[in-house]
Amino acid sequence: MPVSRHTGQIPESTWTLTFREMTEPWKGAVGCLGVAVFFAMTIGIISWQAVEQPPEEWVLRGRDAGMLWERGRGALLLRALPAGRPVLAIAVGSVPATEPPPPRDRCWHDGRQFCYSWEEDAELRLALEPPAAPGTECYSVRWTPLRPDVTLKDCFSMANVSWYGGPSIRAQRWPLNGAESPAQPLVSGDLSANPKGFGPLLERYFLGSTGVTVTVAPDVSLFLSLDSHQQFCLETPAGRAEPLHYQLCVSADVAAACRHTASAPARTLPDTALLGSPIWRYHGPEGSAAKIKRGLRSLVRRLKRHRLQEGVVALGERGTAVLAAVDLVPSGRRKRQAPALVEPLELSITLSPYAGVASPLFQRSLRGGEAAGYWLSRQPRPGASSIPLLTTWKGQLCARLNVTSEAALGWYLARARRLRQALGATYMAFEGVEGNSFLEQDVPAPAELEGDRYTEVLAAALATLGNGTIVSAGSRSSHLPLFVQMSPLRSDWSHAGLKGLIPSVLHYSLLGYNFFIPDAVGGSEAGATSEDPELFVRWLQIVTFLPVMAFGTPPWLCCDTWVLNLTRQCIQRHRDFVVPLLLKYSEEWQSLGYPIFRPAWWLSPTDPVAFTIEDEFLIGDEVLVAPITEKGQTWRDIYLPGEGHLWLDTNTARVFDGGTTLRNYSASLAEVPVFVKTS
Repeated sequence: MPVSRHTGQIPESTWTLTFREMTEPWKGAVGCLGVAVFFAMTIGIISWQAVEQPPEEWVLRGRDAGMLWERGRGALLLRALPAGRPVLAIAVGSVPATEPPPPRDRCWHDGRQFCYSWEEDAELRLALEPPAAPGTECYSVRWTPLRPDVTLKDCFSMANVSWYGGPSIRAQRWPLNGAESPAQPLVSGDLSANPKGFGPLLERYFLGSTGVTVTVAPDVSLFLSLDSHQQFCLETPAGRAEPLHYQLCVSADVAAACRHTASAPARTLPDTALLGSPIWRYHGPEGSAAKIKRGLRSLVRRLKRHRLQEGVVALGERGTAVLAAVDLVPSGRRKRQAPALVEPLELSITLSPYAGVASPLFQRSLRGGEAAGYWLSRQPRPGASSIPLLTTWKGQLCARLNVTSEAALGWYLARARRLRQALGATYMAFEGVEGNSFLEQDVPAPAELEGDRYTEVLAAALATLGNGTIVSAGSRSSHLPLFVQMSPLRSDWSHAGLKGLIPSVLHYSLLGYNFFIPDAVGGSEAGATSEDPELFVRWLQIVTFLPVMAFGTPPWLCCDTWVLNLTRQCIQRHRDFVVPLLLKYSEEWQSLGYPIFRPAWWLSPTDPVAFTIEDEFLIGDEVLVAPITEKGQTWRDIYLPGEGHLWLDTNTARVFDGGTTLRNYSASLAEVPVFVKTS
């Protein structure tokens, strides 16, 4: 008879006895085994997360684009949808890059926002904004520091993106990728005084070749650095616990992005009569009013002799001050005298918001008890009187006009009007509009003069003098009826000289400043090739196609007779061919905000070749100018933008296809390659 087996539970007494018997001798081994199993499971989970989790995580998605967080380097990525085309990478420098991606959205209840805080460091808020234009999508990016010592810094990659806009710089580049600058306040400045600083024209607007724009809020205290071919960075001042706020917008391509961000206040044209009037700068004796008047008459006689008797004679600030001391009378009853000086030409005079501490102008304001309110002052201590903020202008110790005082502005503008009437001037140029005097001296500025507010307020005030006003700087003032004088360039072939002219043209026009006056033909700063006839001619050929032709050295002094004849031909071509084009496209600028002078990518917005062309420019959509900018060269490659279009060579009457490159195009010293789009 077989023995039966129990197939149920093990009797309790047997199991308990066995467990006790096993536990006592093996207690340590079982404990170690449990710990080992626990650690093995933990490591496995971590390994699974590292392997299985994607390196990027969506944090906010719109209809046409979206933003992701990249774990590896701690970066925000902007992608176009639905294909996921890379648009922009932003390296975040204000939070630990090794921290895991944001695990939770504090704005989860709102699908149009994403919020996250890095404890004790900073808070990030991303938000979808209402579309600024059809076909574009915008995101607000706001960083808020959570400690006073946190410096917020976002860096925008230049990898596969060409960048345009921002500040003017010495040796201007197009695109900005080749520029280099340490972190410094994004404020306009005088490049002659500070070559490593930013120039007199800037906007807080950057345009990327992938169709992205970066626009920084005007109330944000901002530093900008440029790392050549790597990145540009926006950061807040250290120790001030201020937020960093900017807007990102995505469009289909770079030209569409430029068009979508062209909106601005109502735009008004400056005096278009100046477009057809060459400017002749006076460089004669300035020791006395009598010498200046004789020098002006002598210049006019020479211009007549060389059949250049039309245009404007520009008198500098020193000469203007000397004549003002004699001809500016309080009664205002003095008859106009200037026509006898420069007739049949017109006169332009030059002023600035500076007054030397030893000048009669400043001394009179002191005697009248006006100094306290008429000039910028240091913020006084409680109970103390204000002290003028003295600065240096053209080597002299000066005070600067207080543009926050209505009384000071009214006094200054009234004086300018009286001077214009007394001297019979048609145009008035104002130098020294750029710069922040408080920042230059590391003195706290009043809130109303933070950043570039001085330039903005003064430009708006000067615009009330009429549309014949010329200013030396621009910031949020492109809509005003003002001409903007470009910075001086060196008399050489470098990017600080001739090669920087076309990049400057494209930069000014992109930012909305289409009515600029380029530096004098040949450059006004001494260079290695001063008074080089070839340089003069190549410079003249470019300026012929710009808004205004300006001359420092007359052609009969620098060059042979054939250059003088060429100058007459260029002036006539400018009046007959270029000015009508400028007037045509100025209407488009007024209504749509499109730049008049356009880069090659305007017609080829997806061709990477067009993104880096800095020695050609378009006037509107129909004329391409491709001058020679290399010394001794009589040929060049020319990129014809716009696939599907046809271009007529004005020199040879041949027709070429757009979207192609002409190799080794020949252009003698007397020729400039110009093409007209026929279809």
